[in-house]
Amino acid sequence: MIGWQRVFKYPLKIIQASIVGGKFSLKRRFLSLFLIGAGLTFAIAACSGGSETASTSSPGANQKQDIEITLVSFAVTKGAHDAIIPKFVEKWKQETGQNVRFSTSYGGSGSQTRAVIDGLEADVVHLALALDTEKLVKAGLVEKDWEKKNLNNGTVAKTVAALITHEGNPKNIKSFDDLARNDVKWITADPKTSGIARWNFLALWNYAMKTNGGDETRAKEFVTTAFNNVPVLAKDAREASDVFIKQGQGDALVNYENEVLLAQKKGEEVNYTIPDVNLSIDTPATVVDKYVDKRGTREVAEAFVKFLYTPEAQEEFVKAGFRPIDESVAKNKELTSKFPPVKTLGTVQDYGGWSEVQKQFFADGAFFDQMQAAKK
Repeated sequence: MIGWQRVFKYPLKIIQASIVGGKFSLKRRFLSLFLIGAGLTFAIAACSGGSETASTSSPGANQKQDIEITLVSFAVTKGAHDAIIPKFVEKWKQETGQNVRFSTSYGGSGSQTRAVIDGLEADVVHLALALDTEKLVKAGLVEKDWEKKNLNNGTVAKTVAALITHEGNPKNIKSFDDLARNDVKWITADPKTSGIARWNFLALWNYAMKTNGGDETRAKEFVTTAFNNVPVLAKDAREASDVFIKQGQGDALVNYENEVLLAQKKGEEVNYTIPDVNLSIDTPATVVDKYVDKRGTREVAEAFVKFLYTPEAQEEFVKAGFRPIDESVAKNKELTSKFPPVKTLGTVQDYGGWSEVQKQFFADGAFFDQMQAAKK
């Protein structure tokens, strides 16, 4: 405490001199009190080593208050986001000095979308298909131009459709064409209730269009024949998997490739084929404009969405079974060797985007309803 003693040496002398002299002018009193106050301030700083902590200091120009953002996503992305979030938090802290905390919610894409519409204040959503994001647009939560405002039309992770078969693949099912055979039964969820099932339907439609020169009449015939081989439409993808795996129904199951790879990573044995005429199953992310503006989180939420496109984030998506969208990651054979090549890859944009696809196939009274009515 040598520094503390030095600080008070002169103020104490002033006080003593004033008392001895018997007269204490107002100026001298003020000066004495001022010097004592300055000494106390300096002493406290000296004892604390000159540093400030979050508990004793107020935020200044170089120190931002901690912030929390909420990420709402579909279930199978959890493993990837669990690895991505810490990387973003560290990067943001280095660049801005601000601590970011994440609150996360995972579940079915459709139910997550409904939860956000019903008041779950998500700052960022990562959903299974753009059709769910469009529901947020219609609800007034996301701006209409969200795809244009984001890189890659908002797609941060993609996969393709896989044909899963029983051990040994006794029916020798290797392409979507086999699903229309008379001796094959296959399992999928109902496209009217499941987002994954809409992708499954579109994968078959894309196959028929790409292998029949874009002939819609032949595509309708193929898809109708194939869906006539579905004994029961499950409510969602999880139920469809249970029907095939646990109940043993059907000869094949159509599901996401990343789901298959995730199951294998957990030690499960899965027999599957990736058809070489396939569909890019694109999963988009965006900020929820109404909520980020309400919560004052737009800056960090937008930065997180941009981070999802970086090689660091894309590597984690690849480890979770998604195909890379970053060129540098795509060239990493160690990461991508698990993905069989696809000869012809279609996209939802080939068919007018999700708004048009929904209108043509899945709206009430549209093609899928007509097809099911004819089946009965």
